[in-house]
Parts: sequence; C-alpha cells; structure tokens
Amino acid sequence: MTHTSTRQARRLRFGVVAPITSDVPTWLDQLRGLADTGYSTILMPDVPQWQPAPGPALAVAATITDLRVGSWVYASPVRPAWSTAWEAHSLTVLTGGRFEMGIGTGRPGLADQLRELGLPQVPANQRLSLVRDVIMSLRELDGSELRTPVAMAVGGPKAQALAAELADTVTFVMPHIEARAETTQRVRDFDNRRGVELALHVPVIGDTVAPFMAGPDTDPAAIRAADSLAFLPADPAAAAEEILRRREEIGFSYFVFGADVAAVLAPVVAKLAGR
Repeated sequence: MTHTSTRQARRLRFGVVAPITSDVPTWLDQLRGLADTGYSTILMPDVPQWQPAPGPALAVAATITDLRVGSWVYASPVRPAWSTAWEAHSLTVLTGGRFEMGIGTGRPGLADQLRELGLPQVPANQRLSLVRDVIMSLRELDGSELRTPVAMAVGGPKAQALAAELADTVTFVMPHIEARAETTQRVRDFDNRRGVELALHVPVIGDTVAPFMAGPDTDPAAIRAADSLAFLPADPAAAAEEILRRREEIGFSYFVFGADVAAVLAPVVAKLAGR
C-alpha cells in the first residue's frame, strides 16, 4: 500500500548548487546573477578539502542576495551531531530564517573520506541515528520561536521512515541511470501522509554534468537513454514541459540544478517559479 499524499500540488521552486570552483569574486558575481532569476535557494555541498566549509560560505551568500540558502547536504558522520545542529541554528538566526538544513548519511566512499580526515569510522547501520541526533538537537536549539526547515537525502526504507517522521523536504538518493518507472515507484512507496515537499536532484542538463552533483565519469547519453529523472533537456520549452510532468505524475515540486546551467534554465525558472 502506498501513502503518497493526494493534497493539492505544491508550488514549484528551484535551487542551485553553487560550489566555489573559481576565485571568490567570480563566485560572488555568480550569486548576484541568480538573485533576480526566480531561483529560491543557493545550496552548498559538504565536501571537506574541496572548497570552503558550507556554513561560512552560506553566511556570505546570504549577505550577497536575499535568496534562501541551504546545505546540500551535510554528511552526518563528518562532524559531531550537536556541532552540526549549532551551525544550522546559527545560520537560521544570522540569515533571518532563510537557512534550510539539508542532511544525509554521506556520499559514496565516505569511509575513505573519514580515513583521509583522520576521523573515526561510523558503521553504516549507525549513520542514520546521527541524522536523527542532529535534527533533534536542532529542534531543541530552535526552541519555540524558530523552525529551521530540514531536507533529508534518503535511500533505503529506514532513512525514508525517518524522513517521513521528521523532514520538511525529501530528496531521494538513487542511481543516475534509474529509469523513470522505478523512480516513480520509489516515490509512491514513500509514506508521505504529512505531505512533505519532494525534491529532485537533477545533475545533468543536456550534455552538461554539474560539479559536485555527479561523478566525473557520468555519461549524459546513458542517463538520457535510460529515461532517468537525473536528466533534463537544455531546451527551455522542453525542460518546462518535463518539470510540469514530473510534478503532475510523481509529485516533485522542488528542483535542484547546478550553477553552471542556472543561466540556461533561467527562462524556465522565471516562467514556473511559484506556479
């Protein structure tokens, strides 16, 4: 039995994963360029040793535009739960409530990353409890006056169950070549009786693969051939049609793209944001 919400479709919104892949002034100019295009949220990945930490970067981003900012996503085993919650709460306070905490159990290869950083290994079956600890600590820090929205990246049934209980937004971790029918079934199996927002991470637009959103060996042709939802066409009209289809047929209302294609899709975002 599925429990997918049958409530009225949510309004569409769009986020941009904007890692610092160049010098800081260029990155800041990129953020300014997003301000008036209809995008709702600037997102920062959590990849130690690749770029500045997400917390300080997002604090700076929030001073450059009036857009929302968020982590996409914190890896729970990389830092103590309370420290993550404190950073998230602090960002909510400093941005006037514009911060969204994305969190998950970590990217593939997390064990190697922890080893390189000299951090203790966290067994896979314990990582989800760290996510719960972060969220519960954040709720305590927020108290009754604040509520930091939480986006969870989920894979298996236990992660989905936790997200169904605690998250405000859910994005599904799935193979990039997973076919549309399989993803649709994945979403329909999710117990969404609370009607949480469903987000779709789209790393491939046309022939462009977004940095930090997919691996360097990602094959756009293979993803397109699989009819995967990890792909959108670069043509604005075709992309708009497909986005509306994915909301109507599956329920996705929050679409996350890479910064490299933000300008290409700006006409789509301007047309659809808030609809």
